[in-house]
Amino acid sequence: MKARIHFFPMCLIITSTMYLFLLSGCQVGPDYVRPEYSVPDQWHQKAVRGLEDGSADLQTWWKVFEDPVLESLIKQAGAENLDLQIAYAHVMESRALLGVAAGQYWPDVDAVGSYSRSRPSENGLLAGLPVNASDQLNMHTVGVDSIWEIDVFGRISRSVESAQAYMEASIENYRDVLVSLYSEVAQSYIDMSSIQERIRYAQNNIKLQRDTLELTRKRREAELVPELDVQQAELILASTESTIPVLRQSEAQSIHRLSVLLGKPPAFLYEELSKASEIPEVPEDITIGLPTELLRQRPDIRRAERILGAETADIGIATSGLYPVFSLSGTFALEAQQIKDVGDWDSRTWGFGPAMRWNLFDGDRIRSSINVQEAQAEQAMVDYEQTILLALEEVENAMVAFAEEQQRVEALERSVSAAQKSVELVKKLYEIGLTDFQNVLDMQRTLTVQQDQLAESRGRVAKNLVRIYTSLGGGWSVETTKKSNTEP
Repeated sequence: MKARIHFFPMCLIITSTMYLFLLSGCQVGPDYVRPEYSVPDQWHQKAVRGLEDGSADLQTWWKVFEDPVLESLIKQAGAENLDLQIAYAHVMESRALLGVAAGQYWPDVDAVGSYSRSRPSENGLLAGLPVNASDQLNMHTVGVDSIWEIDVFGRISRSVESAQAYMEASIENYRDVLVSLYSEVAQSYIDMSSIQERIRYAQNNIKLQRDTLELTRKRREAELVPELDVQQAELILASTESTIPVLRQSEAQSIHRLSVLLGKPPAFLYEELSKASEIPEVPEDITIGLPTELLRQRPDIRRAERILGAETADIGIATSGLYPVFSLSGTFALEAQQIKDVGDWDSRTWGFGPAMRWNLFDGDRIRSSINVQEAQAEQAMVDYEQTILLALEEVENAMVAFAEEQQRVEALERSVSAAQKSVELVKKLYEIGLTDFQNVLDMQRTLTVQQDQLAESRGRVAKNLVRIYTSLGGGWSVETTKKSNTEP
């Protein structure tokens, strides 16, 4: 019987192959350089009308609304949202993959063990010789095998570089989900508040139109007006009443969306949020940053840059296939015919040595792989530039929408004020018989439409401000993501 234990003699390998380490660090492939991209120094003047230059507090932008309910919802969403938890799990996955790549710097050490029993063939090399039972052989093997790749041409270091960049990209993706989450919570809350204000306007108009209907009925009973006036009053009242169920449906959908964003069942917030709330007030003084700050603040831009870095490193990984791979392996063994002799020091045996493997022909697969990686890096570069342009466009669009919607709100406020006065005047004229009922209907219908548009427009102003902060990349900082254990 024979037993064998393999061991990696580190001192012998390091002494014998020092020249290989001198070659280490020769990384093939392009070295990544963060691209320089020129952006405007200032925003377009028409876009920043109503906005002021200055450093914006992007980390907690929602506090500008001074709405405690909104702040509470955003806090809960940051702690419980499921999309955010998925993004966090991706960060943990990418960290583990980085560990896998970095582990290639170290030798692979395997424990091995086996047992076999063999007998020589009477018709083989020993043909004609007697074969006895004592010629049968038992083999016991236990031990350790090791092999170590020396990173001469940078395949491993480029793999680590790529994995590091992808991990950082996953962190930026987490931040991007955070930015989008806070934006969606705020916009859904503003939608709900806007709908509730539209419902209040509709209910007030229903009360007004019921009074008008009662007035026409009395005048009809006194034979002062025709039946047509009564029917038209019924018509406008029923039309206004029909808008309430539609608005209630939209209100419920907004509450359901908020509940799910908080990682809760759809009806979780219904009792709390179904009570009438005001549209968050937009502050008078709003500061915004400069276009150059986008490159540092927008997570999607930062993610695109990190993906470009990873794709560049992948070129080096593919290029290393053109060069030889050097490795070291070693064995230390204790061998014995009898199992009882395995621990005897005289049973020792060992061996080690370097190895080289170099692909000489592969049908041009390696060079084609390099071309693939170069093309993917070019795509990543273009995607990075496109992401910057789209970010600039998104900010400018949000600023223009905010400024113009504010102008619209001011006009609608004047329109509503005039419509309210017109309704009061035309009703008095109708009561004394100086105008027909059609004018009353027209004014009440106009008031209903203008108030509904005003509530909707106020909500849009607040939502456009949210879009400005979101497009600037607001809602995260290095400090907040460190607290979430996502910063490397």
